[in-house]
Amino acid sequence: VKLNVFKTSKFVQAKFEEDKTKLIAFYNSKGYRDAEIISDTLYRFDEKSVDVDFKVDPGIKYYFRNITWKGNYVYEDELLDRVLAIEKGETYNLELLDKKLQFNPNGEDVSSLYMDYGYLFSNITPIEVKIEGDSIDIEMRIIEGAKAKINKVYVTGNDRTNDHVIMREIR
Repeated sequence: VKLNVFKTSKFVQAKFEEDKTKLIAFYNSKGYRDAEIISDTLYRFDEKSVDVDFKVDPGIKYYFRNITWKGNYVYEDELLDRVLAIEKGETYNLELLDKKLQFNPNGEDVSSLYMDYGYLFSNITPIEVKIEGDSIDIEMRIIEGAKAKINKVYVTGNDRTNDHVIMREIR
């Protein structure tokens, strides 16, 4: 894999370590969850430049297999599967899974489904329950918690509209 991790800049050891972490994250996002850097070599190219060689062992490529839900009482498994939108056989990507569970900037996610219904303190934890060959089974453990209720609403700092108009719109 050709990857341009570095841009032309001054070599900084701390950034180098950060870039190694990003390299592993890149491999993880492509399904290689066991990827590791075996060695890295840093050597001078000329008076102003250095070259870096990495030897990476990606391991095998993994795929999602079965995704099951435990602890969900408010929503059916089928709805949660539809919102999660990860199909059996897709490349295993934990970053994508986390994004589809919480705070997806590009659309709906599972936690917002619960929050929109008043379950502000719900928690969803993906657990790898079985790894067989190149396939991973995931169990989504959900703690829905109690439904939150609004007690009082205060309007402060308002100098353009009557407070009763704002309260009417909130209702």
